Amino acid sequence: MDIKTLVETKSIAHIPQISPGDTVRVSAKVIEGDRERSQVFEGVAILLRRGGISANFTVRRVAYGVVVERTFFLHSPRLEKVEVLRHGKVRRAKLRYLRQLSGKAARIKERRKAREIKPRE
Repeated sequence: MDIKTLVETKSIAHIPQISPGDTVRVSAKVIEGDRERSQVFEGVAILLRRGGISANFTVRRVAYGVVVERTFFLHSPRLEKVEVLRHGKVRRAKLRYLRQLSGKAARIKERRKAREIKPRE
């Protein structure tokens, strides 16, 4: 018996390529009682854990001086969509050091887009 046969996986083709340091906006379904609604969570992706069915990513945001970190599973049926707002310029795979920083020190520079090379005529 294989775990893939027991768990129904959701295609993650609609989720863009995420990397650490990216500012992302995640829409997830939240169930409150008998009602279901969509909740948006926007912040910096600090961790990406790959690994097949258990792949997940952690998003960190600061709201009114309170730090909130939330982990989302890539193959979860509750994950509606992920939008990448900015690509961050970082040199680490795990950005746990941001937990000790606050304010302007916790900012991440934006990665510049690669130049498009035009063919010569």
